[in-house]
Amino acid sequence: MKRIGIDLGGSKIEGVLISGNGEILSRKRIPTIRSEGYEAILNRIVSLVRELIDNGSVDYTIGICTPGTISPKSGMIKNSNTACLIGKPFQQDLEDKLYHTILMDNDANCFALAEAILGAGQGFNTVFGVIMGTGVGGGIVINKQVHRGAGLIAGEWGHHKIDPNGPKCYCGNRGCVETFISGPALEHQWTSITGKSLTLEKIVNEKDIPGYNEWKEEFLTHFGLALSNVINILDPDVVVLGGGVSNISFLYSDGLRYVEKYSFSDYPNTPIVQNKLGDSAGVIGAAYLGEWS
Repeated sequence: MKRIGIDLGGSKIEGVLISGNGEILSRKRIPTIRSEGYEAILNRIVSLVRELIDNGSVDYTIGICTPGTISPKSGMIKNSNTACLIGKPFQQDLEDKLYHTILMDNDANCFALAEAILGAGQGFNTVFGVIMGTGVGGGIVINKQVHRGAGLIAGEWGHHKIDPNGPKCYCGNRGCVETFISGPALEHQWTSITGKSLTLEKIVNEKDIPGYNEWKEEFLTHFGLALSNVINILDPDVVVLGGGVSNISFLYSDGLRYVEKYSFSDYPNTPIVQNKLGDSAGVIGAAYLGEWS
Protein backbone atom coordinates (compact mmCIF):
# COMPACT_ATOMS: atom_id res chain seq x y z
CA MET A 1 0.00 0.00 0.00
CA LYS A 2 1.23 3.47 -0.87
CA ARG A 3 1.25 6.31 1.64
CA ILE A 4 0.47 9.99 1.18
CA GLY A 5 1.79 12.39 3.80
CA ILE A 6 0.90 16.07 4.10
CA ASP A 7 2.71 18.48 6.41
CA LEU A 8 0.74 21.67 7.03
CA GLY A 9 3.11 24.41 8.13
CA GLY A 10 2.67 28.09 8.73
CA SER A 11 4.32 29.07 5.46
CA LYS A 12 4.27 25.92 3.33
CA ILE A 13 2.29 22.74 2.74
CA GLU A 14 4.42 19.77 1.77
CA GLY A 15 3.15 16.53 0.28
CA VAL A 16 4.89 13.23 -0.32
CA LEU A 17 3.93 9.93 -1.93
CA ILE A 18 5.81 6.93 -0.53
CA SER A 19 5.76 3.40 -1.96
CA GLY A 20 5.11 0.26 0.03
CA ASN A 21 8.85 -0.35 0.37
CA GLY A 22 9.58 3.17 1.60
CA GLU A 23 10.70 4.81 -1.65
CA ILE A 24 9.71 8.45 -2.11
CA LEU A 25 7.87 8.52 -5.44
CA SER A 26 6.79 12.15 -5.52
CA ARG A 27 7.22 15.26 -3.43
CA LYS A 28 5.93 18.83 -3.70
CA ARG A 29 5.72 22.02 -1.64
CA ILE A 30 3.18 24.80 -2.07
CA PRO A 31 2.61 28.00 -0.03
CA THR A 32 0.09 27.87 2.81
CA ILE A 33 -1.04 31.51 2.51
CA ARG A 34 -2.78 31.58 5.89
CA SER A 35 -4.15 35.06 5.18
CA GLU A 36 -6.61 33.58 2.68
CA GLY A 37 -8.32 31.60 5.42
CA TYR A 38 -9.58 28.16 6.30
CA GLU A 39 -11.37 27.15 3.09
CA ALA A 40 -8.39 28.14 0.98
CA ILE A 41 -6.09 25.94 3.07
CA LEU A 42 -8.51 23.02 2.76
CA ASN A 43 -8.65 23.41 -1.00
CA ARG A 44 -4.86 23.59 -1.32
CA ILE A 45 -4.46 20.35 0.62
CA VAL A 46 -7.16 18.64 -1.46
CA SER A 47 -5.50 19.74 -4.71
CA LEU A 48 -2.10 18.55 -3.50
CA VAL A 49 -3.44 15.14 -2.46
CA ARG A 50 -5.16 14.69 -5.81
CA GLU A 51 -1.98 15.59 -7.63
CA LEU A 52 -0.08 12.95 -5.68
CA ILE A 53 -2.81 10.40 -6.38
CA ASP A 54 -2.56 11.13 -10.11
CA ASN A 55 1.00 9.84 -10.02
CA GLY A 56 -0.29 6.27 -9.92
CA SER A 57 -1.70 5.69 -6.44
CA VAL A 58 -4.56 3.21 -6.30
CA ASP A 59 -4.60 1.86 -2.75
CA TYR A 60 -3.24 4.42 -0.31
CA THR A 61 -3.43 5.97 3.15
CA ILE A 62 -3.50 9.72 3.80
CA GLY A 63 -1.84 11.19 6.87
CA ILE A 64 -1.82 14.87 7.84
CA CYS A 65 0.71 16.55 10.10
CA THR A 66 -0.98 19.61 11.53
CA PRO A 67 -0.14 22.40 13.96
CA GLY A 68 -2.26 22.09 17.07
CA THR A 69 -4.24 19.10 18.28
CA ILE A 70 -7.69 17.63 17.81
CA SER A 71 -9.94 17.87 20.85
CA PRO A 72 -11.09 14.37 21.87
CA LYS A 73 -14.30 16.00 23.13
CA SER A 74 -15.36 18.09 20.13
CA GLY A 75 -13.25 16.81 17.24
CA MET A 76 -12.19 20.40 16.55
CA ILE A 77 -8.66 21.76 16.16
CA LYS A 78 -7.24 23.55 19.21
CA ASN A 79 -3.93 25.14 20.22
CA SER A 80 -2.89 25.83 16.62
CA ASN A 81 -0.56 28.62 15.56
CA THR A 82 -2.52 28.68 12.30
CA ALA A 83 -5.39 30.51 13.96
CA CYS A 84 -7.96 29.98 11.20
CA LEU A 85 -7.95 26.24 11.98
CA ILE A 86 -8.99 26.67 15.62
CA GLY A 87 -12.51 25.48 16.30
CA LYS A 88 -12.85 23.88 12.88
CA PRO A 89 -13.64 20.21 12.07
CA PHE A 90 -10.50 20.03 9.95
CA GLN A 91 -10.25 16.25 9.75
CA GLN A 92 -13.92 15.76 8.92
CA ASP A 93 -13.91 18.50 6.30
CA LEU A 94 -10.93 16.94 4.51
CA GLU A 95 -12.55 13.51 4.60
CA ASP A 96 -15.73 14.96 3.10
CA LYS A 97 -13.81 16.63 0.27
CA LEU A 98 -11.53 13.68 -0.50
CA TYR A 99 -13.99 10.81 0.14
CA HIS A 100 -11.23 9.06 2.05
CA THR A 101 -10.29 8.34 5.64
CA ILE A 102 -7.78 10.85 6.98
CA LEU A 103 -5.27 10.09 9.72
CA MET A 104 -4.14 13.21 11.54
CA ASP A 105 -1.68 14.08 14.26
CA ASN A 106 0.29 17.06 15.52
CA ASP A 107 3.74 18.03 14.33
CA ALA A 108 5.58 16.76 17.41
CA ASN A 109 4.05 13.27 17.19
CA CYS A 110 4.76 13.07 13.46
CA PHE A 111 8.34 14.19 14.09
CA ALA A 112 8.82 11.54 16.78
CA LEU A 113 7.28 8.80 14.62
CA ALA A 114 9.44 9.62 11.60
CA GLU A 115 12.63 9.70 13.67
CA ALA A 116 11.68 6.41 15.35
CA ILE A 117 11.08 4.66 12.03
CA LEU A 118 13.68 6.18 9.70
CA GLY A 119 15.78 8.65 11.69
CA ALA A 120 17.92 8.99 14.80
CA GLY A 121 15.52 6.84 16.87
CA GLN A 122 15.83 3.75 14.71
CA GLY A 123 16.47 0.60 16.72
CA PHE A 124 15.16 2.07 20.00
CA ASN A 125 12.00 0.85 21.69
CA THR A 126 10.82 4.04 23.42
CA VAL A 127 11.60 7.31 21.65
CA PHE A 128 10.91 10.77 23.04
CA GLY A 129 10.97 13.25 20.18
CA VAL A 130 11.50 16.88 21.12
CA ILE A 131 10.76 19.98 19.08
CA MET A 132 12.39 23.18 20.29
CA GLY A 133 11.72 26.04 17.93
CA THR A 134 9.18 28.86 18.00
CA GLY A 135 7.42 26.67 20.55
CA VAL A 136 8.35 23.56 22.51
CA GLY A 137 6.60 20.24 22.00
CA GLY A 138 7.21 16.54 22.22
CA GLY A 139 5.98 13.15 21.11
CA ILE A 140 6.28 9.65 22.52
CA VAL A 141 6.68 6.61 20.27
CA ILE A 142 6.70 3.10 21.76
CA ASN A 143 7.34 0.12 19.49
CA LYS A 144 6.85 2.39 16.46
CA GLN A 145 3.43 3.49 17.66
CA VAL A 146 2.54 7.00 18.79
CA HIS A 147 1.46 7.11 22.42
CA ARG A 148 -1.18 9.85 22.67
CA GLY A 149 -2.72 9.34 26.10
CA ALA A 150 -6.32 9.59 27.27
CA GLY A 151 -6.52 13.32 26.55
CA LEU A 152 -4.28 13.24 23.44
CA ILE A 153 -1.66 15.37 25.21
CA ALA A 154 1.05 12.78 25.94
CA GLY A 155 4.52 14.22 25.43
CA GLU A 156 3.52 17.88 25.75
CA TRP A 157 6.52 18.74 27.89
CA GLY A 158 6.49 22.32 26.58
CA HIS A 159 3.68 23.06 29.01
CA HIS A 160 5.21 21.28 31.96
CA LYS A 161 5.81 23.98 34.56
CA ILE A 162 9.31 24.29 35.98
CA ASP A 163 8.85 27.63 37.77
CA PRO A 164 5.39 28.67 39.09
CA ASN A 165 6.67 32.27 39.30
CA GLY A 166 8.14 32.23 35.81
CA PRO A 167 7.05 34.07 32.68
CA LYS A 168 3.42 33.97 31.66
CA CYS A 169 2.69 31.46 28.91
CA TYR A 170 0.03 31.83 26.22
CA CYS A 171 -1.67 28.74 27.71
CA GLY A 172 -2.56 30.83 30.78
CA ASN A 173 -0.04 29.31 33.19
CA ARG A 174 3.37 30.55 34.34
CA GLY A 175 6.81 29.04 34.04
CA CYS A 176 6.12 26.53 31.26
CA VAL A 177 9.18 24.99 29.63
CA GLU A 178 8.27 26.85 26.42
CA THR A 179 8.69 30.20 28.19
CA PHE A 180 12.32 29.35 28.96
CA ILE A 181 13.87 27.34 26.11
CA SER A 182 11.92 28.12 22.95
CA GLY A 183 13.75 30.23 20.38
CA PRO A 184 11.83 33.45 21.18
CA ALA A 185 12.23 32.88 24.93
CA LEU A 186 16.00 32.48 24.60
CA GLU A 187 16.23 35.65 22.53
CA HIS A 188 14.15 37.51 25.12
CA GLN A 189 16.42 36.26 27.89
CA TRP A 190 19.46 37.55 26.00
CA THR A 191 17.86 40.98 25.72
CA SER A 192 17.05 40.95 29.45
CA ILE A 193 20.67 40.19 30.34
CA THR A 194 22.53 42.33 27.79
CA GLY A 195 20.03 44.97 26.70
CA LYS A 196 20.73 43.92 23.12
CA SER A 197 18.43 42.27 20.60
CA LEU A 198 19.94 39.43 18.57
CA THR A 199 18.73 36.34 16.76
CA LEU A 200 19.43 33.02 18.45
CA GLU A 201 21.82 32.05 15.67
CA LYS A 202 23.94 35.12 16.40
CA ILE A 203 23.72 34.74 20.19
CA VAL A 204 25.39 31.32 20.18
CA ASN A 205 28.36 32.90 18.37
CA GLU A 206 28.74 35.79 20.85
CA LYS A 207 30.80 33.79 23.35
CA ASP A 208 33.19 36.61 24.27
CA ILE A 209 30.52 39.25 24.95
CA PRO A 210 29.67 40.01 28.62
CA GLY A 211 26.46 38.24 29.54
CA TYR A 212 26.99 35.19 27.36
CA ASN A 213 28.01 32.88 30.21
CA GLU A 214 25.04 33.96 32.32
CA TRP A 215 22.68 33.41 29.39
CA LYS A 216 24.14 29.98 28.64
CA GLU A 217 23.99 28.92 32.30
CA GLU A 218 20.30 29.83 32.56
CA PHE A 219 19.54 28.07 29.29
CA LEU A 220 21.32 24.87 30.33
CA THR A 221 19.74 24.89 33.79
CA HIS A 222 16.22 25.12 32.37
CA PHE A 223 17.01 22.57 29.65
CA GLY A 224 18.44 20.15 32.22
CA LEU A 225 15.54 20.54 34.63
CA ALA A 226 12.89 20.19 31.95
CA LEU A 227 14.34 17.18 30.16
CA SER A 228 15.44 15.34 33.30
CA ASN A 229 11.85 15.51 34.57
CA VAL A 230 10.65 13.78 31.40
CA ILE A 231 13.38 11.17 31.67
CA ASN A 232 12.59 10.55 35.33
CA ILE A 233 8.97 9.79 34.42
CA LEU A 234 9.21 8.15 30.99
CA ASP A 235 12.75 6.71 31.06
CA PRO A 236 12.97 6.61 27.24
CA ASP A 237 15.61 4.64 25.36
CA VAL A 238 16.57 7.75 23.40
CA VAL A 239 15.71 11.45 23.21
CA VAL A 240 15.80 12.98 19.71
CA LEU A 241 16.02 16.76 19.51
CA GLY A 242 14.46 18.70 16.63
CA GLY A 243 13.54 22.26 15.73
CA GLY A 244 15.86 25.24 15.25
CA VAL A 245 17.14 25.23 18.84
CA SER A 246 18.34 21.64 18.39
CA ASN A 247 21.11 22.95 16.11
CA ILE A 248 22.97 24.42 19.11
CA SER A 249 25.95 22.11 19.48
CA PHE A 250 26.55 22.54 23.23
CA LEU A 251 23.23 20.80 23.98
CA TYR A 252 24.92 17.50 23.13
CA SER A 253 27.83 18.07 25.51
CA ASP A 254 27.10 20.61 28.26
CA GLY A 255 23.37 20.00 27.87
CA LEU A 256 23.78 16.29 28.47
CA ARG A 257 25.68 16.96 31.69
CA TYR A 258 22.96 19.28 32.99
CA VAL A 259 20.29 16.67 32.26
CA GLU A 260 22.35 14.09 34.12
CA LYS A 261 22.84 16.54 36.99
CA TYR A 262 19.09 16.70 37.65
CA SER A 263 18.28 13.09 36.81
CA PHE A 264 17.05 10.76 39.53
CA SER A 265 19.11 7.86 38.20
CA ASP A 266 22.52 7.10 39.65
CA TYR A 267 23.40 5.69 36.24
CA PRO A 268 22.12 8.25 33.74
CA ASN A 269 22.73 6.90 30.26
CA THR A 270 19.85 8.15 28.11
CA PRO A 271 21.25 9.14 24.70
CA ILE A 272 20.29 12.68 23.66
CA VAL A 273 20.84 12.99 19.93
CA GLN A 274 20.14 15.35 17.07
CA ASN A 275 17.50 14.45 14.52
CA LYS A 276 18.46 13.00 11.13
CA LEU A 277 15.46 13.93 9.00
CA GLY A 278 15.38 17.71 9.50
CA ASP A 279 12.27 19.42 8.20
CA SER A 280 11.32 16.24 6.30
CA ALA A 281 10.28 14.54 9.53
CA GLY A 282 6.77 16.02 9.62
CA VAL A 283 5.70 14.90 6.17
CA ILE A 284 7.33 11.46 6.50
CA GLY A 285 5.77 10.91 9.92
CA ALA A 286 2.38 11.89 8.51
CA ALA A 287 2.75 9.34 5.71
CA TYR A 288 3.49 6.56 8.18
CA LEU A 289 0.53 7.32 10.46
CA GLY A 290 -1.47 4.77 8.47
CA GLU A 291 0.87 1.91 9.22
CA TRP A 292 2.12 2.51 12.74
CA SER A 293 -0.60 4.40 14.54
